[in-house]
Amino acid sequence: MYEKTFPNKRFEKTLSFLEKHITTQETILDLGVENPFSKIMKEHGYTVSNTKGEDLDLDFETITQSKTDVVTAFEIFEHLIAPFNVLREIKADKLVASIPLRLWFSPAYQSKTDPWDRHYHEFEDWQFDWLLEKAGWKIIDRDKWTNPVKKIGFRPLLRSFTPRYYIVYAERIR
Repeated sequence: MYEKTFPNKRFEKTLSFLEKHITTQETILDLGVENPFSKIMKEHGYTVSNTKGEDLDLDFETITQSKTDVVTAFEIFEHLIAPFNVLREIKADKLVASIPLRLWFSPAYQSKTDPWDRHYHEFEDWQFDWLLEKAGWKIIDRDKWTNPVKKIGFRPLLRSFTPRYYIVYAERIR
């Protein structure tokens, strides 16, 4: 998954945000197959299960059958055609989700070799907030951070001060 680069800054920021809002006594359903960050959560004492690689635009069974306290979705919703449907199906009362923000100077990401590794959506923060609110979630906390790259050029310069990632902690409106 991270053959050439490991996103240390993103993982550190994400873990810090998670620890701020979720205790290790709460169980987590992490949307997406097991990945390096789900392993990091486990190493930090969290009880984590993952979805199995099913198409979350069409198959909600793992989500609807889950009895976990929290759902996490780290860089998942941008891959879905209809993230609203998944958000509505979540039974947990807490959600921690992050997305890559849309950058005006860069096109949406598209892997040429992996059809699962493509961004259908790259949200602006207000769009993601609206999606969550429409799906029945109240945002309690949020954060953004940059993703500088060690390259020379105009776009690398913009990446040094333009936020790339957006994370939220939200609770289900009942």
